[in-house]
Amino acid sequence: MRIIIVLPTYNEAENLPNLVSALFSLSLDLAILVVDDNSPDGTGNVADELSEKNQDKVFVLHRAGKLGLRSAYLEGFQRAFGLGADAVVQMDADFSHDPAVLTEMARRIVSHDVVIGSRYVKGGSLSKDWPAWRRALSAFGNFYARTILSVPLHDVTTGYRMWRREALQNMPLERIRSNGYIFLVEMAYVAYLMGYDISEVPIHFADRRWGKSKMSLKIQLEAAIRIWDVWWHYRDLRRKSRPHEIKLEK
Repeated sequence: MRIIIVLPTYNEAENLPNLVSALFSLSLDLAILVVDDNSPDGTGNVADELSEKNQDKVFVLHRAGKLGLRSAYLEGFQRAFGLGADAVVQMDADFSHDPAVLTEMARRIVSHDVVIGSRYVKGGSLSKDWPAWRRALSAFGNFYARTILSVPLHDVTTGYRMWRREALQNMPLERIRSNGYIFLVEMAYVAYLMGYDISEVPIHFADRRWGKSKMSLKIQLEAAIRIWDVWWHYRDLRRKSRPHEIKLEK
């Protein structure tokens, strides 16, 4: 199975080389697509150097500026299809997502449409380096989105996901409108409404190793408002959708 990892980057020059090394240490058929939004710290140049050293394994998509998570992933998905992906991965480039979990994700994607890394299932956890208020805000944001959208996923806001090619291609990606944090919620919601077979893998969400977090209270408050637009936007799919459980593997 050829797995293409789509890595949106903005100022990740310190993290990227180590992350690429960690990913290629896995016993998986992996390729990496870096989608860089013209990072001021030279991430794009670092990505080009890694691509030269790892031809046919590291690819780079340079963009003119900071255009947002939605367009980075949507452009990345299309490029990944063109690179022959059997499965496509969404993950952060800052080591908050443990690369080693991809082995279990790859095992499960054979029999599921989507596999997500969940912080809120048994065995999952958040960084203890986070202050209590940040952990509480993260948990509440996830609970809020799950409740408004009536989605039985334990972690609807996670950014660590693996999709089967066919499942991702059948998603109505042209309808996805959200950007930033809420984009992840919208993708998960649509997948659920379409009746996809979703599996949740426990993950530890670590604090980033280098650089500053791009998450802020303003972003989360904006997401809290935008969630209602997502709910309304997919009322047609909701009428056709049949509620189903998300089964956890033991």
